[in-house]
Amino acid sequence: MNARAADIPLRRDGAAKLLPWLIAPMVYLAALTLAGMLGLNGVLAGWDRGLAGTMTVELPSAQGAAADASLKATLALLKATPGVATAQPLDRAAEAKLLEPWLGTAVTPDELDLPRLVDLHIESGARLDLDALRKRLTAAVPGATLDDHHLWLDRLYTLALAAEATGLAIVAMVGAASVLTVIFATRAGLAAHHDVIELLHMIGAQDSYIARQFQRDALRLGFGGGVAGLVLAAITLWGLAHAAAATAVLGEEAKLLPDLGLVTWQWATLALLPPAAGVAAMLTARLTVMRALARLP
Repeated sequence: MNARAADIPLRRDGAAKLLPWLIAPMVYLAALTLAGMLGLNGVLAGWDRGLAGTMTVELPSAQGAAADASLKATLALLKATPGVATAQPLDRAAEAKLLEPWLGTAVTPDELDLPRLVDLHIESGARLDLDALRKRLTAAVPGATLDDHHLWLDRLYTLALAAEATGLAIVAMVGAASVLTVIFATRAGLAAHHDVIELLHMIGAQDSYIARQFQRDALRLGFGGGVAGLVLAAITLWGLAHAAAATAVLGEEAKLLPDLGLVTWQWATLALLPPAAGVAAMLTARLTVMRALARLP
């Protein structure tokens, strides 16, 4: 028999016509979940790179000569520490710029009596004894603190792991729902064309020949639904990216909404969803048909 023949009119089935409309929202949800996971990983990687080799020294708030003396002692200690590349105080103008989106220009950092901050950069490959450095800072300037950002990053990574676990659970549930949908549609097709399938069996058609017709149709429908879902997800991500850009403050330094803009390789990863949906639908249809035909006399 011709392997490409369509002896079973599957394209006229109502369940088959409904299958892409069921797969599309599932691929849409999976794409948004994966995009969120990839975007979160990208943000964390950017923060990690940006904070690598950097620390912040916070000096207690003081005024006049006391503030200048504390800053001078801190800079002298840091610059004399082996492994320290640079130590630069954050000037009041920069602090005012950071506070401007929330407090405006009516209040200055001096009026708020804010602590002075010193940006500390470590030489590449250098290993500092942070506990010893903290003790020397405290001895030189009582109340001074050294923040190496590790505690903050560790909490962010813990949050990211929880978000990734939740995302993977969502993708797994969406995948399971898609498989069940294909099984239902395939069984509906088997029931609707029971007489044709029995006739094909009687004239010698092999189970694999019948299964190929179902799996070919499932591949087409699954891929089509996947493409539709991915297009909708791309439109949604585009809208979210523009919404995030509209909420930017301090230029592009801070945004009130997360930026879900993806790079090329991340879009390439999402582009694998429609083929994956088609292949999953094809394999599910084949297994379902083969198991059903194995029970026929």
